[in-house]
Amino acid sequence: MNAQNTKPTIKRETKNKIRVDFERTPLLERMKAKFLSTYFLTNVVWYIFRLCLLIGIAYVVLYPFFTKIASSFMAEEDFIDVTVRLIPKNFTLKTYKAVLTELGYWSAFLNTFVLSFSTAVIQMLICSLIGYGFAKFRFKGNKLLFLLVMLTMIIPHGTLQLSMFMTFRYFDIFGIFQFLAGGGIELFGHTFLEGVIDIRPDNPDLQKIWTTAGLNLCNTYFPLIILSLTGLAFKNGLYIYMLRQFFTGVPDALEESAYLDGAGTFRTFVQIILPLSVPMMITVFLFAFCWQWTDDFYTTMFFTSTKTNLLVKIVGIPDSLKTDYAGQNLFYSAIRNTCGLVIIAPLVVLFLFCQNFLVQGIERSGLTAD
Repeated sequence: MNAQNTKPTIKRETKNKIRVDFERTPLLERMKAKFLSTYFLTNVVWYIFRLCLLIGIAYVVLYPFFTKIASSFMAEEDFIDVTVRLIPKNFTLKTYKAVLTELGYWSAFLNTFVLSFSTAVIQMLICSLIGYGFAKFRFKGNKLLFLLVMLTMIIPHGTLQLSMFMTFRYFDIFGIFQFLAGGGIELFGHTFLEGVIDIRPDNPDLQKIWTTAGLNLCNTYFPLIILSLTGLAFKNGLYIYMLRQFFTGVPDALEESAYLDGAGTFRTFVQIILPLSVPMMITVFLFAFCWQWTDDFYTTMFFTSTKTNLLVKIVGIPDSLKTDYAGQNLFYSAIRNTCGLVIIAPLVVLFLFCQNFLVQGIERSGLTAD
C-alpha cells in the first residue's frame, strides 16, 4: 500500500544525464522541441490575447485624457481645421495662461487646499478612532451601529441635501442660540425665559447671522468641519470600514501587553496602534483629500456666495478667450477641459509621491481578495 502511494523520485544523476543528452541533440531538433510544442504555442496565444486586451483597455481609458491634453494646447484655428487631430498645428499656451490668471486659480487653489487638508486630517483621525472602536470593542448594538455606517454609503446624498443645508443655514443645537439671542426656550409648546438673556453683538453685520433662528454657517468652512468631526462627511462610511478591517487584523496580544504595562485604552491606541497604521491612515487621508478637492456637491451646497472661490467654481470661459467664430463650441469645450486639467494636476503630483503608501493601505484594508 505504501509502495503504491509513494511518488516516483528523479535522482540528480538522472537529471544530469537528461540535460547532457538534450545538449548533445542537434540545434534544429532542440528548436523544434521547444517552439513547436503545444505548451509553447498555448503560452504564445495567451500572451498575445492578454497584450491585446491590456492595450485595448489602456486605449479606452487613456484616449480621452490624451484628447483633452492635446486640445488644451490648440489655438482657435485648429478646431476648424479638419487636418488637425491630436497634434496641434498652432501650439499655444494662452489657454493655460488665461485660466490661471483670469479665473482666480491661485486664490481658489489656496482655499481648496486649506479646506481639503483640514477636513482630510480630521476625517483620518476621527475615522481611525471609530474604526478602532468597531474592531476591538464588543458592546450592545455594535452590529446595528456598523450597519448604519454601511447605510451611509448606500443612501444617495441628494436625499439629504435639503436637510443638511437647512441644518447649517439655521444652525442651532438644542435651541442654545435661540436662548442666547433672547428667543427663550420652547418646551411643550410654551416659551420660557424669553428676552431674559440677550448677548447679541452690536455689530450690524454679525446681527444678520445671529438671529433667533440660529447661526448661518453657510459660506464658511464650519459645515464641512463639523461633518468631519462627527464622522458624517463625504465617504466617511468607506473610511470607517477600511480602518475597521485593518484594525481587526492587528493582534490582540499587542494591546494586552500594553494593558499589562499600565497603559490605558486611549494611550494604547495612540502609542501602539496608530504607529502601526500609518500606511492605512495615509491612504484614508489621500482618499479624503482627493475627494474633497474635486467635490462639487457639498461645496456648491454650502458655498452659495461668489466671495469664496474654490477650484470647482473656476470652470468657465476667461474674457480674453471669448469669441464668436465658427468653432466656438469646440473651443469653449477645450477651455473647460483645460480648467479640469489644472484642477486635477496637483492630485497627479500628490499621487506620484504617495503611491507606495496608497498601494500598501489598499492591500491591508481588506478591499482586495487574497
